[in-house]
Amino acid sequence: MTSTITKEKITDILRTVIDPEIGINIVDLGLVYDINITENIIDITMTLTTPGCPMHGSITDWVKRIVEMTIPDVSVNVNLVWEPKWTPDKMSEDAKLQLGM
Repeated sequence: MTSTITKEKITDILRTVIDPEIGINIVDLGLVYDINITENIIDITMTLTTPGCPMHGSITDWVKRIVEMTIPDVSVNVNLVWEPKWTPDKMSEDAKLQLGM
């Protein structure tokens, strides 16, 4: 089963999680730093645009739920980190265009 779970598949799933304040998905914003897959456990290391983000609990819950709902029989751990600090240069070119940068 784990052979069909790839970082690319997880990344595609995470593109459905939209930052509610900015309106762009967390992948294109550059908030997802790493995805590690071991057996049926998926560890996602991510950050937010600011440490004081009032949506931190909601966004990390959305990440966990959407992956677990989309891929059966996996457990997801979301590791929220503040280093390295997020900066706008981590955004994809598409995100920068959407924000007029």
